[in-house]
Amino acid sequence: MAVQQTIDIIIEQGMLPLYFNADETVSIEVLRALHGAGVRAVEYTNRGEAAFSNFKKLVAIRNEEMPGLLLGIGTVKNLQDAQSYLEAGADFFVSPGFVPEIAAFAAERKVFYAPGCMTPTEIIAAENAGVQFIKLFPGDMLGPKYLSTIRDIFPKLRFMPTGGVDTTHESIEGWFKAGVCAVGMGSKLVSKQLMADKDYATIAASTTAVLNTIQSIKSK
Repeated sequence: MAVQQTIDIIIEQGMLPLYFNADETVSIEVLRALHGAGVRAVEYTNRGEAAFSNFKKLVAIRNEEMPGLLLGIGTVKNLQDAQSYLEAGADFFVSPGFVPEIAAFAAERKVFYAPGCMTPTEIIAAENAGVQFIKLFPGDMLGPKYLSTIRDIFPKLRFMPTGGVDTTHESIEGWFKAGVCAVGMGSKLVSKQLMADKDYATIAASTTAVLNTIQSIKSK
């Protein structure tokens, strides 16, 4: 999947759901719930010892049941993990910070890479490395006003906040008005409690509601 195609899918979707669960079955059922709600790009988080084996299983399930779904890996912090996950079938990479080695590897392989950046210095470094899409992290500490302040400095970049973005219309609209192209949604959408309760119906319903909210905001 070309970088621009991945960007287009995330922008069209307007959000990128992200989650991790140590239980393989729970991880699979959450993926099914998200896909069933209309999601076409998902970030699975590289946390815990079970992450890699779970991810390989998710790729297998995706290939069987969900053609066209992009399955990326988040919290990628070194080149070795990026290489391993690409071999396992990852469609894209997301990091909590900017990792030059991953940026170079992704560019070489023509894979989408969204590094987490907090300061203009980090954003400039990522842009100079060929990155087109920035994950503003942590979003709750920075806030929409921060992006509004720096947005004009980076006219060619796409921004997506992750961390603290709520599922409410007010929270999402505030970010889109500030100039984001999408929002990353983790525990506010796929909470630990919902996964513990195996409440996949609520995850699906909440995801559909968020997707609808985003489309209504974008259509204004």
